[in-house]
Amino acid sequence: MRIDTIVENARIRTMDAGRSTASRLGILNGRVVGLDEELDGVQADRRVDLEGAPVLPGFHDAHFHLMLTGFRLAAVDVRSAVAPTMDAVLAAVRAASQTLPDGEVVFASGYDQNIIGAHPSAAQLDEASGGRAVVMEHVSAHMTTVSTAVFDLIGHTGGHGVPDVAGGHVARDAEGRATGLLQENAQNLIEHLREPGTQEQVARYIELASRHAIEYGLTSISEPGARYAFTAYQTARERGAVMPRIVYMPFVSRLRSIRVFEDGEGWLGFDDGIRTGLGDDRLMLGPMKIVTDGSLIGRSAAMHHCYHGESENSGFMRFGPEELREAIVAGHRAGWTIAAHAIGDAAIDHVLDGFEEAQRVLPRPGVRHRIEHFAVADDAQVARAAALGVVPVPQGRFISEFGDGMAAALGAERAQHCYRMRSLLDAGIVLPGSTDSPIADANPLRSIHDMVNRTTASGAVLAPEERISAYEAVHAYTVGSSHAVGQEHERGRLISGMLADLVVLSDDVLAVDPSSIGDVTVRATMIGGEFVFSD
Repeated sequence: MRIDTIVENARIRTMDAGRSTASRLGILNGRVVGLDEELDGVQADRRVDLEGAPVLPGFHDAHFHLMLTGFRLAAVDVRSAVAPTMDAVLAAVRAASQTLPDGEVVFASGYDQNIIGAHPSAAQLDEASGGRAVVMEHVSAHMTTVSTAVFDLIGHTGGHGVPDVAGGHVARDAEGRATGLLQENAQNLIEHLREPGTQEQVARYIELASRHAIEYGLTSISEPGARYAFTAYQTARERGAVMPRIVYMPFVSRLRSIRVFEDGEGWLGFDDGIRTGLGDDRLMLGPMKIVTDGSLIGRSAAMHHCYHGESENSGFMRFGPEELREAIVAGHRAGWTIAAHAIGDAAIDHVLDGFEEAQRVLPRPGVRHRIEHFAVADDAQVARAAALGVVPVPQGRFISEFGDGMAAALGAERAQHCYRMRSLLDAGIVLPGSTDSPIADANPLRSIHDMVNRTTASGAVLAPEERISAYEAVHAYTVGSSHAVGQEHERGRLISGMLADLVVLSDDVLAVDPSSIGDVTVRATMIGGEFVFSD
């Protein structure tokens, strides 16, 4: 027998319960065809000696905004790691304004008012930019602050007459003039300014983000609430762009009520009944995405009780409960898997109500509806999600990047229910791994570190009872995230028949001291039997 490749002299963790380790791995036509003794006497066109390096299955990020990551990589970076003060944020805007052609909008992203002390105002952006149009996205992507010139561009000179938007908030002064901050659905007022103008810009964003992902060892990602048409990803693939495997999750707003195979109302989807599952192992249509509430660090997520220190703010829903229920039921009836963004405990209850009603209307045993983030959930909500077969998708990386801000928003008692992981595993839920890139840094090894250690930027430990082991965290980023999109039979383990996606590391994540997991780096990434990155 002759195969394409034998990877040898490696310390392979297969993440398979039946056979946990190996030193050799055979590949044919992009799939694993054998381990160790199964390769005795087998010839290969290529042999790769890894000189004892550790190997894991390729990482899968269950919630990674590919296009938004590319957009932010191309934008002015004002994340707190780069611009930790208001002065630094405004200095970055000033520097960018001096280099761009006249009339071009300054796009910046990543600021966190919890770190820099406040949201930048239109007046501050006006001064820093010299009156130029500035669009600055909050790190959460749930709010944007803009300069006065942006209000001029959308027909509201000087910020006068900016309308209220259902499911959103426009910050105003005492006279009612918009002061720059647009929250949740109010961002729709300026959304057209952020749309790429050409296919080349779209391709650039996809390629920037794809390279970023692959260098982190991500061999597949789920793109939740894709902003742009499926064809953009299809075209990038046809052009030969090196990309991770992509599960495309369209926003519910991209779907419409249609009649295909069933009479009556409430059939939601694309024409011809296209729904979750269409595609191949490189690019497939995944769950439909619904954003139900806001951000925890932005204190706009829908909570049952007010935020700590804010007696009149409990966040808000972007959909009314009945409208949300109807959308969930319609998508469920049409055969979609549904991924609902729900951060606050009130939003989580509304989503669980919708999932329960959908299964009552049309039982679909085994469907894996999801709750993206599942950020603040009590024991009863964890148990209810498990009973309904719902997959929560929390972000480990949020703990170190935003943990202090989240704890401040919740107060000490409720912070113990923040981004739970141990509780999910104990309830029998298959935990996925994700970062919500570019909201948090996409590095899965840093995210695994945070899932194990749960240490915030200040050194505090957020909900220590929710710590999990290194093995459980790696399992989440391989098997768990594959399970979240129904692909655990294809990816996530390195055994015969599975896709030959793997990552070569600088050290064994499962053997190093837990406090140093985040120091492990990616040496090489393989997708479908081909190395697409090496350091």
